[in-house]
Amino acid sequence: MVLMMREASSGWPCRAGGSFCLCIQVDNHGIETSLMDDLINASREFFHLPLEEKQKCSNLIDGKHFQVQGYGNDPVASKDQTLDWLDRLHLRVEPEDERNLVHWPEHPNSFRALLHEYTLNCKRIKDCILQAMAKALGLNEDYIVTQFSNKAPTFARFNYYPPCPRPDLVFGVKPHSDSGVLTILLIDKDVGGLQVLRDGVWHNVPTSPHRLLINIGDYMEIMSNGIFKSPVHRAVTNAGKERISLAMFHGLDLEKEIEPAAALLHEKQPARYRKMKAKEYLAGFYEHFCRGTRFIDSVKI
Repeated sequence: MVLMMREASSGWPCRAGGSFCLCIQVDNHGIETSLMDDLINASREFFHLPLEEKQKCSNLIDGKHFQVQGYGNDPVASKDQTLDWLDRLHLRVEPEDERNLVHWPEHPNSFRALLHEYTLNCKRIKDCILQAMAKALGLNEDYIVTQFSNKAPTFARFNYYPPCPRPDLVFGVKPHSDSGVLTILLIDKDVGGLQVLRDGVWHNVPTSPHRLLINIGDYMEIMSNGIFKSPVHRAVTNAGKERISLAMFHGLDLEKEIEPAAALLHEKQPARYRKMKAKEYLAGFYEHFCRGTRFIDSVKI
């Protein structure tokens, strides 16, 4: 497979003090355009279903206890929390034997097979990109890939942004960076809304049919000891048009300890981040996300 990487509007690579904020647009990724279109169309059909039908996949147990997987919105942790203008369908797709199909839509009936095939393609692309990044860091080509155990989770998050009457007052998704190792994002091919922060200025990411956007996450920033920075991004709303995107979040086993790669450390370049388990990082990440702050800033040494 040959990947062609283009500079995103965020200015990839954006170098500052020996670091790179990675936000990569990828062509020639090998995923059939028909698969991408069919999956987005199937998800659009799901979001257009009556609420009663969508709630069969609800992320609330007994109508009140939140869980990550399923259809709905993010939990409201406090009365001061900034809410996002979107519906979402959040599904664990890997490991395959840990999929909870209760939350996977049965309508349209093509949805499950399409998502399975897309997941396999994204895993292939993820490994290819991580091998290239390891080589760029001067590490063994498989160093980052081998951090993933057979229990490492991958989540698919379908984001539906309905038209918003006051786009000047609310975000589709508030500013944040991603928590995991790598995110593969399929953005709406017609309607823009994704923005990336660079040098204090928000830049629009242009729409482009069938091109993937790759964001590195906080775990990668830690493992690279800050050489690669996870980009801060947000989604803005649109007054007249709906928008759909699909993010594939590639994480690590919850018991995995995240720390800078030992081969990158030396006397003049000590560790910049403290070591912690993935489950501890995620707990801090979600707490900070609700407040609109970044947990990674609190783990720097």
